Amino acid sequence: MEVEQRNLMTARVPFTELVDLASSRVGGCAIYANDEFFAPKENLLKPEPAIFISGKYTENGKWMDGWESRRKRGAGFDYCIVRLGIPGVIHGFNVATDYFIGNYPEYCSIEACNAPVDSSLDFLQNQKWQVVVEKTRLHGGTQNYFATSVPNRWTHVRLNIFPDGGVSRLRVHGVADPDWRQFQTGNQLVDLAAIEHGGTVVTCNDSFFGPKDNLIMPGRAVNMGDGWETRRRRGPGHDWIVVRLGRSGVIKKLEIDTNHFKGNFPESCAVDACNLEGQFLLPEDFSRRTDIPWMPLLEKVNLNAHKQHVYEKEQIRSLPVSTHVRLTIFPDGGISRMRVFGHLVGKSVGGGV
Repeated sequence: MEVEQRNLMTARVPFTELVDLASSRVGGCAIYANDEFFAPKENLLKPEPAIFISGKYTENGKWMDGWESRRKRGAGFDYCIVRLGIPGVIHGFNVATDYFIGNYPEYCSIEACNAPVDSSLDFLQNQKWQVVVEKTRLHGGTQNYFATSVPNRWTHVRLNIFPDGGVSRLRVHGVADPDWRQFQTGNQLVDLAAIEHGGTVVTCNDSFFGPKDNLIMPGRAVNMGDGWETRRRRGPGHDWIVVRLGRSGVIKKLEIDTNHFKGNFPESCAVDACNLEGQFLLPEDFSRRTDIPWMPLLEKVNLNAHKQHVYEKEQIRSLPVSTHVRLTIFPDGGISRMRVFGHLVGKSVGGGV
């Protein structure tokens, strides 16, 4: 087993650019904690950063935006079992201790297993868990990053804290590894860009108002903040975003959704695609290299406010197999979701962070 044990507190943390497989936003669930006296386990998976409210108390003590166990007076440790919302390959963890200063755990370790997503607690308790982060010291009131290089597919993780205390958030960063067998029958179209199907937003030129990963999240956006939005452009040019498909395929249908973007939707957009099978590109390569073989998939079209735009058949160019798509918006603005439907071809695209 290869595990990188160092705490990456002061290093560049590239794996945090990957999706949080455990977030409640993508269906992650804290199944069980042996102790949650002061603060419930569900807080661990909230997508938003932890907050602190001075003077707020519950009947058990100070209200804290995290998971917090009582003070342990004997041997042992506390733990929480989490079912990932998106099964996948984990690249790293963030065991955040925001606002836990005098009450954070001294150490933590993390284990993982691959089990049916509907497994009972008894079944999980009797699984053979694999250590992916050895017992390592934590620091209070900060982000504690741990990289792992165990290349397995995981469905559940178990956070162990020694001996007790509070953790504000658990982030499990990685790449989805779906069960593609469910799409092997018939001639169905699959959203090749969906984050739950392994799609990854590689890079974009601007995401000032709305994070880039919002573009391929599950479901329609719940509000304007749940999309990808760039700042107001004050000169010539346009904005763009690149998505690596979860699996290569032949694209047959696009959806460009401006849901909730009413006074700030782009005037128009275009979509290009390319096949980079077998090539390893860094995010910065998409802005500096001019030899990427982009081919027009959807010619420049006007967009409307607060609308789900669908393009297929004669609107979509017939292209060979694609691994990446680039959405260009003119001149700027917000897109809540992009769906890239196609027929599966080949293996998972994979690639760099």
